[in-house]
Amino acid sequence: MQSDSFVRKFDWVLIGTVLVILGLGLITFWNIGADGARIAQRQMIFIVLGLAVMFVFSFFDYRVFKNYSRPALILYFVALALLSFALATHEIRGASSWLVFFGFRFEPAEFAKLALLILLAKYFSQKHVEIYRSHHIIVSGIYVAIPTVLTLLQPDLGSVIVYLALWLGILLYAGIKRRHLLAILMIGVVVVAVGWFAVLKPYQKDRIVSFANPYLDPRGTGYSTIQSRVTFGSGQITGTLLSSENKNAPVLVPEPYTDFTFASYAQKFGFVGVAILLGLFFVLIYRIGSIGSRADHNFAKLFTLGLITILFVHVVINGGMNMGILPITGIPFPFLSHGGSHLVTLMAALGIVESIRLRSG
Repeated sequence: MQSDSFVRKFDWVLIGTVLVILGLGLITFWNIGADGARIAQRQMIFIVLGLAVMFVFSFFDYRVFKNYSRPALILYFVALALLSFALATHEIRGASSWLVFFGFRFEPAEFAKLALLILLAKYFSQKHVEIYRSHHIIVSGIYVAIPTVLTLLQPDLGSVIVYLALWLGILLYAGIKRRHLLAILMIGVVVVAVGWFAVLKPYQKDRIVSFANPYLDPRGTGYSTIQSRVTFGSGQITGTLLSSENKNAPVLVPEPYTDFTFASYAQKFGFVGVAILLGLFFVLIYRIGSIGSRADHNFAKLFTLGLITILFVHVVINGGMNMGILPITGIPFPFLSHGGSHLVTLMAALGIVESIRLRSG
Protein backbone atom coordinates (compact mmCIF):
# COMPACT_ATOMS: atom_id res chain seq x y z
CA MET A 1 0.00 0.00 0.00
CA GLN A 2 1.36 3.44 -0.88
CA SER A 3 2.22 5.86 1.92
CA ASP A 4 -0.33 8.44 0.69
CA SER A 5 -3.16 5.92 0.95
CA PHE A 6 -1.90 5.06 4.43
CA VAL A 7 -2.21 8.69 5.45
CA ARG A 8 -5.76 8.90 4.10
CA LYS A 9 -6.78 5.84 6.11
CA PHE A 10 -5.44 7.17 9.41
CA ASP A 11 -8.02 7.70 12.13
CA TRP A 12 -7.47 11.44 12.37
CA VAL A 13 -10.27 11.80 14.92
CA LEU A 14 -8.32 9.55 17.28
CA ILE A 15 -5.08 11.45 16.68
CA GLY A 16 -6.81 14.82 16.99
CA THR A 17 -8.43 13.80 20.27
CA VAL A 18 -5.07 12.81 21.73
CA LEU A 19 -3.51 16.09 20.57
CA VAL A 20 -6.27 18.11 22.25
CA ILE A 21 -5.69 16.26 25.55
CA LEU A 22 -1.96 16.83 25.24
CA GLY A 23 -2.60 20.50 24.54
CA LEU A 24 -4.77 20.82 27.66
CA GLY A 25 -1.92 19.31 29.66
CA LEU A 26 0.56 21.85 28.25
CA ILE A 27 -1.77 24.75 29.11
CA THR A 28 -2.08 23.38 32.64
CA PHE A 29 1.69 23.10 33.08
CA TRP A 30 2.27 26.61 31.73
CA ASN A 31 -0.07 28.10 34.33
CA ILE A 32 0.91 26.12 37.41
CA GLY A 33 3.93 28.01 38.70
CA ALA A 34 7.51 29.11 38.23
CA ASP A 35 8.64 25.81 36.74
CA GLY A 36 5.59 25.48 34.50
CA ALA A 37 7.19 26.83 31.31
CA ARG A 38 10.21 24.57 31.69
CA ILE A 39 8.06 21.50 32.34
CA ALA A 40 5.81 22.34 29.38
CA GLN A 41 8.80 22.71 27.07
CA ARG A 42 10.16 19.36 28.25
CA GLN A 43 6.76 17.79 27.70
CA MET A 44 6.69 19.13 24.14
CA ILE A 45 9.88 17.17 23.46
CA PHE A 46 8.16 14.03 24.70
CA ILE A 47 5.11 14.80 22.56
CA VAL A 48 7.20 15.15 19.41
CA LEU A 49 9.04 11.93 20.24
CA GLY A 50 5.75 10.17 20.99
CA LEU A 51 4.19 11.27 17.70
CA ALA A 52 7.25 10.02 15.81
CA VAL A 53 7.02 6.66 17.59
CA MET A 54 3.29 6.45 16.86
CA PHE A 55 3.77 7.02 13.14
CA VAL A 56 6.65 4.52 13.01
CA PHE A 57 4.49 1.85 14.65
CA SER A 58 1.53 2.68 12.42
CA PHE A 59 3.60 1.92 9.31
CA PHE A 60 4.98 -1.23 10.96
CA ASP A 61 2.89 -4.27 10.05
CA TYR A 62 1.37 -5.34 13.36
CA ARG A 63 0.55 -8.75 11.85
CA VAL A 64 4.09 -9.73 12.75
CA PHE A 65 2.82 -9.98 16.33
CA LYS A 66 -0.29 -11.83 15.19
CA ASN A 67 1.50 -14.40 13.06
CA TYR A 68 4.67 -15.05 15.05
CA SER A 69 5.26 -15.66 18.75
CA ARG A 70 8.93 -14.71 18.85
CA PRO A 71 8.53 -10.89 18.54
CA ALA A 72 6.06 -10.80 21.45
CA LEU A 73 8.33 -12.98 23.57
CA ILE A 74 11.37 -10.84 22.75
CA LEU A 75 9.55 -7.69 23.89
CA TYR A 76 8.44 -9.48 27.05
CA PHE A 77 11.94 -10.63 28.01
CA VAL A 78 13.38 -7.20 27.20
CA ALA A 79 10.81 -5.75 29.60
CA LEU A 80 11.84 -8.24 32.30
CA ALA A 81 15.50 -7.36 31.77
CA LEU A 82 14.78 -3.63 32.07
CA LEU A 83 12.74 -4.17 35.24
CA SER A 84 15.63 -6.18 36.69
CA PHE A 85 18.17 -3.49 35.77
CA ALA A 86 15.99 -0.87 37.44
CA LEU A 87 16.12 -2.83 40.70
CA ALA A 88 19.94 -2.65 40.60
CA THR A 89 19.99 1.16 40.29
CA HIS A 90 19.98 3.68 43.10
CA GLU A 91 16.63 4.75 44.49
CA ILE A 92 14.87 7.91 43.35
CA ARG A 93 12.26 9.18 45.81
CA GLY A 94 12.34 5.86 47.66
CA ALA A 95 11.85 3.61 44.61
CA SER A 96 14.07 1.80 42.11
CA SER A 97 11.68 2.37 39.22
CA TRP A 98 13.80 4.28 36.71
CA LEU A 99 16.75 3.89 34.39
CA VAL A 100 18.65 7.02 33.38
CA PHE A 101 19.81 7.50 29.77
CA PHE A 102 21.52 10.75 28.70
CA GLY A 103 19.84 12.70 31.48
CA PHE A 104 16.36 11.30 30.78
CA ARG A 105 14.64 8.91 33.15
CA PHE A 106 12.97 5.85 31.66
CA GLU A 107 10.44 3.81 33.61
CA PRO A 108 10.58 0.13 32.55
CA ALA A 109 7.17 -0.60 34.13
CA GLU A 110 5.53 1.48 31.40
CA PHE A 111 7.22 -0.52 28.66
CA ALA A 112 6.25 -3.72 30.50
CA LYS A 113 2.56 -2.76 30.18
CA LEU A 114 2.86 -2.65 26.40
CA ALA A 115 4.92 -5.85 26.27
CA LEU A 116 2.36 -7.67 28.42
CA LEU A 117 -0.50 -6.34 26.32
CA ILE A 118 1.07 -7.67 23.11
CA LEU A 119 2.01 -11.00 24.68
CA LEU A 120 -1.40 -11.64 26.25
CA ALA A 121 -3.23 -10.59 23.08
CA LYS A 122 -1.04 -12.97 21.08
CA TYR A 123 -1.43 -15.84 23.55
CA PHE A 124 -5.21 -15.69 23.84
CA SER A 125 -5.77 -15.00 20.16
CA GLN A 126 -4.47 -18.54 19.66
CA LYS A 127 -5.94 -20.17 22.77
CA HIS A 128 -9.33 -18.47 23.10
CA VAL A 129 -11.20 -21.55 21.92
CA GLU A 130 -9.51 -23.49 24.74
CA ILE A 131 -9.93 -20.83 27.42
CA TYR A 132 -11.91 -23.37 29.43
CA ARG A 133 -8.63 -25.20 30.10
CA SER A 134 -7.12 -23.99 33.38
CA HIS A 135 -3.68 -24.66 31.90
CA HIS A 136 -3.90 -21.54 29.75
CA ILE A 137 -5.00 -19.39 32.67
CA ILE A 138 -2.05 -20.64 34.73
CA VAL A 139 0.47 -20.07 31.94
CA SER A 140 -0.78 -16.55 31.27
CA GLY A 141 -0.80 -15.93 35.03
CA ILE A 142 2.87 -16.86 35.19
CA TYR A 143 3.61 -14.42 32.38
CA VAL A 144 1.97 -11.69 34.46
CA ALA A 145 3.38 -12.82 37.81
CA ILE A 146 7.07 -12.36 36.90
CA PRO A 147 6.90 -8.62 36.02
CA THR A 148 4.45 -8.19 38.91
CA VAL A 149 7.02 -9.45 41.42
CA LEU A 150 9.82 -7.37 39.85
CA THR A 151 7.63 -4.26 39.92
CA LEU A 152 6.49 -4.83 43.51
CA LEU A 153 10.13 -4.98 44.57
CA GLN A 154 10.76 -1.48 43.18
CA PRO A 155 8.09 -0.83 44.72
CA ASP A 156 5.44 0.38 42.24
CA LEU A 157 2.00 -0.70 43.38
CA GLY A 158 0.16 1.35 40.75
CA SER A 159 1.76 -0.45 37.80
CA VAL A 160 1.09 -3.82 39.45
CA ILE A 161 -2.61 -2.97 39.60
CA VAL A 162 -2.52 -2.16 35.88
CA TYR A 163 -0.80 -5.48 35.05
CA LEU A 164 -3.40 -7.46 36.98
CA ALA A 165 -6.33 -5.49 35.58
CA LEU A 166 -5.00 -6.05 32.06
CA TRP A 167 -4.69 -9.79 32.63
CA LEU A 168 -8.15 -10.08 34.17
CA GLY A 169 -9.66 -7.91 31.45
CA ILE A 170 -8.23 -9.98 28.61
CA LEU A 171 -9.33 -13.18 30.36
CA LEU A 172 -12.87 -11.80 30.47
CA TYR A 173 -12.74 -10.70 26.84
CA ALA A 174 -11.41 -14.12 25.81
CA GLY A 175 -14.31 -15.89 27.52
CA ILE A 176 -13.10 -17.25 30.88
CA LYS A 177 -15.43 -19.65 32.68
CA ARG A 178 -17.27 -18.39 35.74
CA ARG A 179 -15.71 -20.97 38.07
CA HIS A 180 -12.22 -20.02 36.91
CA LEU A 181 -12.98 -16.35 37.48
CA LEU A 182 -14.22 -17.13 41.00
CA ALA A 183 -11.05 -19.13 41.72
CA ILE A 184 -8.88 -16.22 40.52
CA LEU A 185 -10.76 -13.78 42.74
CA MET A 186 -10.33 -16.05 45.77
CA ILE A 187 -6.62 -16.41 45.06
CA GLY A 188 -6.49 -12.64 44.64
CA VAL A 189 -7.89 -12.14 48.13
CA VAL A 190 -5.17 -14.40 49.54
CA VAL A 191 -2.45 -12.61 47.56
CA VAL A 192 -3.70 -9.21 48.72
CA ALA A 193 -3.59 -10.39 52.34
CA VAL A 194 -0.06 -11.74 51.95
CA GLY A 195 1.01 -8.59 50.13
CA TRP A 196 -0.37 -6.39 52.88
CA PHE A 197 1.57 -8.16 55.62
CA ALA A 198 4.72 -9.22 53.75
CA VAL A 199 5.27 -6.96 50.71
CA LEU A 200 3.89 -3.45 51.14
CA LYS A 201 6.15 -0.93 52.84
CA PRO A 202 4.82 1.09 55.79
CA TYR A 203 4.38 4.28 53.75
CA GLN A 204 2.29 2.40 51.18
CA LYS A 205 0.05 1.01 53.91
CA ASP A 206 -0.28 4.48 55.38
CA ARG A 207 -1.37 5.85 52.00
CA ILE A 208 -4.05 3.17 51.65
CA VAL A 209 -5.37 3.66 55.17
CA SER A 210 -5.14 7.44 55.33
CA PHE A 211 -7.18 8.23 52.20
CA ALA A 212 -10.39 7.21 54.01
CA ASN A 213 -9.77 9.83 56.72
CA PRO A 214 -6.75 11.97 55.82
CA TYR A 215 -7.41 14.31 58.72
CA LEU A 216 -6.10 11.67 61.14
CA ASP A 217 -2.63 12.76 59.99
CA PRO A 218 -3.14 16.01 58.06
CA ARG A 219 0.54 16.97 58.05
CA GLY A 220 1.78 13.50 57.22
CA THR A 221 0.18 10.66 55.26
CA GLY A 222 -3.06 12.57 54.75
CA TYR A 223 -1.42 15.76 53.46
CA SER A 224 -1.44 14.91 49.74
CA THR A 225 -5.05 13.74 49.80
CA ILE A 226 -6.24 16.87 51.62
CA GLN A 227 -4.33 19.21 49.33
CA SER A 228 -5.56 17.37 46.25
CA ARG A 229 -9.19 17.66 47.36
CA VAL A 230 -8.77 21.37 48.04
CA THR A 231 -7.03 22.00 44.73
CA PHE A 232 -9.55 19.93 42.77
CA GLY A 233 -12.53 21.70 44.29
CA SER A 234 -11.09 25.19 44.02
CA GLY A 235 -11.76 25.22 40.27
CA GLN A 236 -15.52 25.21 40.92
CA ILE A 237 -17.56 25.45 37.70
CA THR A 238 -15.36 27.19 35.14
CA GLY A 239 -11.92 27.13 36.75
CA THR A 240 -9.44 29.79 37.76
CA LEU A 241 -7.70 30.17 34.41
CA LEU A 242 -10.34 32.51 32.98
CA SER A 243 -10.93 34.33 36.24
CA SER A 244 -9.21 37.70 36.52
CA GLU A 245 -9.25 37.43 40.32
CA ASN A 246 -8.09 33.82 40.71
CA LYS A 247 -6.02 33.28 37.57
CA ASN A 248 -2.81 33.04 39.57
CA ALA A 249 -4.27 31.01 42.41
CA PRO A 250 -1.53 28.71 43.80
CA VAL A 251 -1.61 24.98 43.11
CA LEU A 252 -1.21 23.34 46.51
CA VAL A 253 -0.63 19.70 45.60
CA PRO A 254 2.90 18.29 46.11
CA GLU A 255 3.33 16.79 42.60
CA PRO A 256 1.29 19.09 40.33
CA TYR A 257 3.01 17.99 37.10
CA THR A 258 2.86 14.21 37.59
CA ASP A 259 0.72 12.38 40.15
CA PHE A 260 -1.68 15.29 40.72
CA THR A 261 -1.87 16.89 37.29
CA PHE A 262 -5.58 16.06 37.12
CA ALA A 263 -6.23 18.10 40.28
CA SER A 264 -4.15 20.96 38.84
CA TYR A 265 -6.15 20.74 35.61
CA ALA A 266 -9.46 20.74 37.55
CA GLN A 267 -8.39 23.90 39.35
CA LYS A 268 -7.53 25.68 36.10
CA PHE A 269 -10.52 24.50 34.03
CA GLY A 270 -13.17 23.67 36.65
CA PHE A 271 -16.08 21.24 36.37
CA VAL A 272 -16.68 22.20 32.73
CA GLY A 273 -13.07 21.40 31.85
CA VAL A 274 -13.20 18.05 33.66
CA ALA A 275 -16.38 17.14 31.78
CA ILE A 276 -14.71 18.06 28.47
CA LEU A 277 -11.60 16.02 29.34
CA LEU A 278 -13.62 12.93 30.26
CA GLY A 279 -15.66 13.40 27.09
CA LEU A 280 -12.44 13.41 25.06
CA PHE A 281 -11.42 10.13 26.70
CA PHE A 282 -14.80 8.67 25.84
CA VAL A 283 -14.21 9.59 22.20
CA LEU A 284 -10.70 8.12 22.33
CA ILE A 285 -11.86 4.84 23.84
CA TYR A 286 -14.76 4.64 21.41
CA ARG A 287 -12.43 5.09 18.41
CA ILE A 288 -10.02 2.44 19.68
CA GLY A 289 -12.89 0.01 20.29
CA SER A 290 -14.39 0.75 16.89
CA ILE A 291 -11.10 -0.07 15.16
CA GLY A 292 -10.81 -3.33 17.07
CA SER A 293 -14.39 -4.34 16.36
CA ARG A 294 -13.84 -4.00 12.61
CA ALA A 295 -10.72 -6.18 12.64
CA ASP A 296 -11.12 -9.68 11.26
CA HIS A 297 -9.04 -11.61 13.82
CA ASN A 298 -8.76 -11.98 17.57
CA PHE A 299 -5.29 -10.49 18.14
CA ALA A 300 -6.45 -7.05 17.01
CA LYS A 301 -9.66 -7.28 19.02
CA LEU A 302 -7.84 -8.37 22.19
CA PHE A 303 -5.10 -5.77 21.74
CA THR A 304 -7.55 -2.88 21.42
CA LEU A 305 -9.67 -4.13 24.31
CA GLY A 306 -6.52 -4.52 26.42
CA LEU A 307 -5.40 -0.98 25.60
CA ILE A 308 -8.84 0.32 26.56
CA THR A 309 -8.45 -1.50 29.89
CA ILE A 310 -5.07 0.16 30.52
CA LEU A 311 -6.44 3.62 29.73
CA PHE A 312 -9.58 3.06 31.80
CA VAL A 313 -7.65 1.84 34.85
CA HIS A 314 -5.23 4.77 34.66
CA VAL A 315 -8.03 7.32 34.39
CA VAL A 316 -10.10 5.77 37.19
CA ILE A 317 -7.23 5.27 39.64
CA ASN A 318 -5.45 8.58 38.99
CA GLY A 319 -8.73 10.49 38.85
CA GLY A 320 -9.94 8.80 42.03
CA MET A 321 -6.80 9.59 43.99
CA ASN A 322 -6.87 13.21 42.75
CA MET A 323 -10.42 13.53 44.05
CA GLY A 324 -9.43 11.87 47.31
CA ILE A 325 -11.70 8.85 46.93
CA LEU A 326 -8.96 6.29 46.16
CA PRO A 327 -5.53 5.67 47.73
CA ILE A 328 -2.49 7.39 46.23
CA THR A 329 -0.66 4.90 44.00
CA GLY A 330 1.46 7.13 41.80
CA ILE A 331 0.28 6.24 38.29
CA PRO A 332 -0.13 9.06 35.74
CA PHE A 333 -3.23 10.40 34.07
CA PRO A 334 -2.95 9.34 30.37
CA PHE A 335 -1.70 12.09 28.01
CA LEU A 336 -2.19 14.73 30.72
CA SER A 337 0.54 14.06 33.28
CA HIS A 338 4.13 15.00 32.57
CA GLY A 339 6.49 12.17 31.72
CA GLY A 340 8.11 10.58 28.71
CA SER A 341 7.98 6.85 29.49
CA HIS A 342 4.22 6.66 29.89
CA LEU A 343 3.49 9.00 26.98
CA VAL A 344 5.82 7.36 24.47
CA THR A 345 4.58 3.89 25.42
CA LEU A 346 0.95 4.93 24.95
CA MET A 347 1.78 6.54 21.61
CA ALA A 348 3.47 3.31 20.49
CA ALA A 349 0.30 1.42 21.44
CA LEU A 350 -1.82 3.91 19.49
CA GLY A 351 0.54 3.40 16.55
CA ILE A 352 -0.29 -0.31 16.62
CA VAL A 353 -4.00 0.60 16.75
CA GLU A 354 -3.53 2.75 13.65
CA SER A 355 -1.64 -0.12 12.01
CA ILE A 356 -4.66 -2.33 12.69
CA ARG A 357 -6.93 0.23 11.08
CA LEU A 358 -4.71 0.64 8.02
CA ARG A 359 -4.61 -3.09 7.40
CA SER A 360 -8.24 -3.98 8.15
CA GLY A 361 -10.83 -4.17 5.44
